[in-house]
Amino acid sequence: MADGVVAVPQQEGRRPRTGPRGRVAGDAARMAVQVAIGDLPPRHDLLIEHLHALQDVHGCLWAGHLVALADLLRLAPVEVFEVASFYHHFEVLDDTAPAPPPVTIRVCESLPCAMAGAHHLLDALRAAPPGGARIVTAPCMGACHRAPAAALGHELVEHATPARIAAALRDGPPALPVPPDLAAYQARGGYAALRRAQAEGAAGHERMLAVLEAGALRGLGGAGFPAARKWRLVMAQPAPRHLVVNADEGEPGTFKDRYCLETEPHRVLEGMLIAAESIGAEACWIYLRDEYPHLRRMLEREIAALVQAGLARMPIHLRRGAGAYICGEETALLESLEGKRGYPRHKPPFPGEHGLFGRPTLIHNVETLWLLPDLLAHPEAAARHAAMGRRGRHGLRFFSVSGRVRDPGEKLAPAGVTARELIEEFSGGMLPGHRFAAYLPGGASGGILPERLADLPLDFGTLDAQGCFVGSGAVVILSDQDDLPEAVRNLVRFFREESCGQCTPCRVGTAKAAALLDAPRWDRALLGELAVAMADGSICGLGQAAMNPVRTLLRHMPEAVP
Repeated sequence: MADGVVAVPQQEGRRPRTGPRGRVAGDAARMAVQVAIGDLPPRHDLLIEHLHALQDVHGCLWAGHLVALADLLRLAPVEVFEVASFYHHFEVLDDTAPAPPPVTIRVCESLPCAMAGAHHLLDALRAAPPGGARIVTAPCMGACHRAPAAALGHELVEHATPARIAAALRDGPPALPVPPDLAAYQARGGYAALRRAQAEGAAGHERMLAVLEAGALRGLGGAGFPAARKWRLVMAQPAPRHLVVNADEGEPGTFKDRYCLETEPHRVLEGMLIAAESIGAEACWIYLRDEYPHLRRMLEREIAALVQAGLARMPIHLRRGAGAYICGEETALLESLEGKRGYPRHKPPFPGEHGLFGRPTLIHNVETLWLLPDLLAHPEAAARHAAMGRRGRHGLRFFSVSGRVRDPGEKLAPAGVTARELIEEFSGGMLPGHRFAAYLPGGASGGILPERLADLPLDFGTLDAQGCFVGSGAVVILSDQDDLPEAVRNLVRFFREESCGQCTPCRVGTAKAAALLDAPRWDRALLGELAVAMADGSICGLGQAAMNPVRTLLRHMPEAVP
């Protein structure tokens, strides 16, 4: 042909495509999806809620249903499948696969539960599964102080034994604490600080910022960023703005969010609404971990009561996590709220500038919001709070204490308290027959320290010189009867399983570390090189901190290393 164009002959017998490419949803699948999701709006950001609705009805996510859901939401099937397969609590099955057993029993294998005999419990349940249930392992369930923990589906069974689990299958899960309702909270003066904030409007913003600074209030999810600075950053950005509550605690050893919401949920909700009023938020979003179904039911009820009482002047959206530790990282949480995989974002930009749906977003931990109403209740409350610290530190904070102590649990203690003081003053001392040997000052990612360093103050920045940090305040106490290398293996396996897989240093590094730690003798030099590569190259704190237990054991207790 002219101009050097070569004609390509048509393939014989080939017909033009008349329908959509790929798998097409059947009518039965479409109907099943419509029935399961009910009146949920067909929005992309609600994809995870739709997946929960489907799995709650059918016990799993059938592939045909996912294709039908993709069609309903006008998404490519791959977008639905990639989200469904990312989260641990979703089970995706081919339409020809056998249905899962009606009951799944999950046994927590995080460090506090492992110390309390979780693997003996697993062996007993697998040898004789009660009611023919499926037995699987699971990461931390937020019941470290009542270990070992198990769950029927996701309904908690604490201090779990085969007999208690069998009884729960027969009679229903054990009752958990019933949090006080709106009327009880208001009878004690609750929501007075919110009403004042609403009455003052913009004129009261500087007063509240001054209170936050006087009370030395910080973000208490792990990073410890000053709360007043976070508020100012968001307030300086153009509207609309959002407020997000991070209630997705998944750090092994951490259960303070659960404690706050079980004991004083309206204190948290009041703090949330005060913060939202202050930044001019368009809406509030609560992201609650899926392991707390009793708290989800309570929040649904109490949020409705708040709206009915006219106390909430903006929408409050309750969203359900799906079993991904990484979603405790603030930007991964935002991705999940938008209906996506929980992949951490690169920073900058920071959420205060470009957060949920691209808008300025204030993200707070449950504990920070729990403290807020009391700080604003009286003119002198902030100064009193700041003065309660020890060793030059400021304020009170929660420490989740578990392990080999007589009275594990949530302890409201002065910032700057030591691990030894937490054991002796707040936790009743060590268990009989156990000698204090080591402790985790900040959960799985905070490193491990020997007993000889138990008189260091616990607060943000106080353990930097030791290569550790306090983080969310999860303090796990180990004794002379615990295998420290095995404790470190447990922690690294947790990070291997919870790596989101987005970046190679974390995805490959955690798997390599777990394999190296299984060797009869640890290659200390190679572990050190791997730790540096992961810390330098990982996108978020999971990969950067995953080797902290290894590094600190090698540094502070080399005699314990094989």
